[in-house]
Amino acid sequence: MRMATILAGALLAASATAVQAQDGAGRAESFAQLPYWPGYWVSEYTLGTEISGIAPSIREAREKGQALPRNFMSLNGAGAPWNEVGRARVAEVRAIARGRKAQGWGFPMMMNAATPLQFLITPEEVLIVNSYNETRHIYTDGRPMPPAEDMWPTVTGTSVGHWEGDTLVIETVMVATPSDYFHGAPPLSEQARYVERIRLDGERLVAELTITDPVTLTGPWTTSVSWLRDTGFDRMIQIDWDNDRTGFDGEYNTIEPDVVGE
Repeated sequence: MRMATILAGALLAASATAVQAQDGAGRAESFAQLPYWPGYWVSEYTLGTEISGIAPSIREAREKGQALPRNFMSLNGAGAPWNEVGRARVAEVRAIARGRKAQGWGFPMMMNAATPLQFLITPEEVLIVNSYNETRHIYTDGRPMPPAEDMWPTVTGTSVGHWEGDTLVIETVMVATPSDYFHGAPPLSEQARYVERIRLDGERLVAELTITDPVTLTGPWTTSVSWLRDTGFDRMIQIDWDNDRTGFDGEYNTIEPDVVGE
């Protein structure tokens, strides 16, 4: 097992090194051929979310007695084809979700959140970063997905991608059960496989995501997410969860008192 792991790691390293060496001289040209998605992007229907946790689009819909926007928080699992195990997990998670502290957003919910995202695109990889120090590494240097025995579940999983024209196609596996990390996430299993297709459509970034999970779903679950640039940001401010004072009054999020100052 140890020798196989070492050999697999060596082959991956050699592959990545070969790609970098081959492209080194023409790296500027490689950059010129890539899309450019500058700015800070927020999930479209959570743009402007208040401390209450309620987005303006949701507040407006409630006040007018209208249905919620179709793809608001579309990755929370409300429209997923859950099987019996999945439905049981959903019921269990929802029963304890309100007011529960989060450890971050994790994947997939960091792609559907009110916190901004930054997309840093290079020939070798794409970095997707949010303000909670969470970073996805999507390797686009031609490497294959690592063997299953060389991976372990993490909150962002293992991602390998490639470009189809101006569309970034990402395959992600080995995601730790999302709802264990973030209370609003779908309770998918660690066997779930995620395929994203992200592209720029005018002033919006749009993504189609298809998820398969033999443990919790009866079949593929396909949903979409879209983002708009949040012009209120001129840089990414990194924060952490050490001072999470989010409370819950039964309907809205609140700010708990600062116990240190009492």
